[in-house]
Amino acid sequence: MTDLISIAEARRRVLEAVTPLGEEDVPLEHALGRVLAEAVTSAIDVPPFDSSGMDGYALIAGPKSEREVIDEARAGYPASEAVRPGAAVRISTGAALPDGADAVVPVERTEGGPVRVRVPATEAGANIRRAGEDIRSGEVVLRAGTVLGAAELGVAASVGRASLRCALRPRVAVLATGDELTPPGDPLTPGRIYSSNSFALSAQVERAGAALAGRGTVPDTPDGTREAIREALEAADVVIVSGGVSVGPHDHVKDALRELGVEEHFWGVRLRPGKPTWFGTRGGTLAFGLPGNPVSAMVTFQLFARPALAALQGAAADAPRATAVLAHPVARNPRREEAVRVRLHHSEQGLVAESTGEQGSHMLTSMLGADGLALIAPGDGELAAGERVDVELL
Repeated sequence: MTDLISIAEARRRVLEAVTPLGEEDVPLEHALGRVLAEAVTSAIDVPPFDSSGMDGYALIAGPKSEREVIDEARAGYPASEAVRPGAAVRISTGAALPDGADAVVPVERTEGGPVRVRVPATEAGANIRRAGEDIRSGEVVLRAGTVLGAAELGVAASVGRASLRCALRPRVAVLATGDELTPPGDPLTPGRIYSSNSFALSAQVERAGAALAGRGTVPDTPDGTREAIREALEAADVVIVSGGVSVGPHDHVKDALRELGVEEHFWGVRLRPGKPTWFGTRGGTLAFGLPGNPVSAMVTFQLFARPALAALQGAAADAPRATAVLAHPVARNPRREEAVRVRLHHSEQGLVAESTGEQGSHMLTSMLGADGLALIAPGDGELAAGERVDVELL
C-alpha cells in the first residue's frame, strides 16, 4: 500500500469502471426514490381548463350589482349554463369556469343567495386559474437522471403518467468480516462485539436507492471468506465487504477477491479514516473492500460506493457540497486528507461546521447527527477557527 492515491483519483477510477444498468417500467406508486431513465413530456395543459381559484360566483366582471344565480359548477361537474350579463354561477375551487364568465367573486365578499346574490365591483381575470398556467402541453417536466421524490411523483401524476421508465436498482450484497462479530440480540461472550457495520452499510445502500441483495457475516478463514464472496459476486451487481482488507494475518479479503477473478483497480487512499480501501471489478460487477472500523466503513461508502450506485442508475454521481467556516481549530494530518464528521448551522458568516466530537475511526457515535464530511487537506499544524472548508453533505 505504498502508492496511496487521492480521494479524487479513487473516485475517478470507480466511476470509470461503472456501466449503467438497464431500465424498467415502474408503477407510480412504487417509484419513490427511483432514478428516472426518460424525459417526461406533458401531453396536456395543467390545469387543462380555466378554473376557479376560490369558492364563490363566476360572472362577467363589472360594477357592484345584484346577479341572478342560474347554475352551479363543482369540481368535476361543469355548469350546463353559460353566464350572461346580470347572471352568476355558483362555483367551487377547481371547478371549470363556465362559458361567458371572466371573473370569480369569493363567496365571503357576497351577500344574499341562493337565488340572487349581491356582488362588489369586479375586474376581469380575478381569481381565475388559466389553462396551462402550471404546465404547457409539450413541455418537458422531468428530466432523465432525476431522483424521484414526492414532488416529482405529483408532477408525473398531474400529467397523467401511471408509470415511469426508471433505471434498474443495483443489487448490492453487504458482507462484514470477523470472528468476533455477534448478531445484535444474541448474548455477547468475552472478546466479541456486536456486528454494526452490516446494518449501517445496508442502510446506506438503501438510502442510495439500491436494492439489498443480501447481508452476512464472514468468518476470518480463507475458505469461508472466499465462499461468501463467491456467492455474493454471483448474486449482486455490487459487492461490499467491510474488514479484512488490511495487512493482518487474518485479512483474507484481497486474496479471495483476486482468486475469484476480481481485477484490482486500487488499494489504499490518502484518507483518514479509510486508508486501506480496496476497489476492483469482475466483468460488470463492482467490488469494494472497505475498512472494518465502523466510521471508516461508513465514510468510504459515502465517498466511493455511493457515487458508484448513483452512476449505475444514471444519476449524478457527485454528492452535494457546501463551504463552511470551522467553529474551532482542526488539526491537519501531514500526509492524508481527513474526513471530519461535522454538524452544520447557519450564522452571519454563513454555514458553520462543528465537529461531532471524538473522531476516532472506531467512534461510531461521531456519525450521529453528522450533516456532512468536512474534507481537510493534508498539511502541517492546524486549520484555525473561522477558516473555510469544503463539506460533502450527507
